[in-house]
Amino acid sequence: MTSDALKRLLRWAALAFVLHGLWEAAQLPLYTLWEDTDRRRVLAYLLHCIAGDVLIATTLFLLVAAMFRDFDWPVPGPWRGGLVMITAGLAYTVFSEWYNVYQAHAWSYAASMPLVAGIGLAPLMQWIVVPILMIALIRRRQ
Repeated sequence: MTSDALKRLLRWAALAFVLHGLWEAAQLPLYTLWEDTDRRRVLAYLLHCIAGDVLIATTLFLLVAAMFRDFDWPVPGPWRGGLVMITAGLAYTVFSEWYNVYQAHAWSYAASMPLVAGIGLAPLMQWIVVPILMIALIRRRQ
């Protein structure tokens, strides 16, 4: 990996941290965790989720870069790369939410969480909106 490719990857990861962090914080009241009085525990879970989002976003960035053999793919191929990212992000989110809510009982939805086929709408929208914003912001900086 060249230093230019590494810079692009690190820029992507930093942007993922900021945007997914904002999204995770905003959607937190839609989970029962929000009602936990131990705020350190809430913060720990929040940071855990943000770290997971950054890992997913960075892995998907690398997947698309490998597919197109181009670390600068958001500039020449934003729609093709974005479609791959959104599709893979949604697929992972559906599995992760289903598994963690209904199988592992690692977290649960508050009554205010809108559901689509039993999956929270907020995390589904996250993996549509945030990748689009990330690609748009990366393209704007070029």
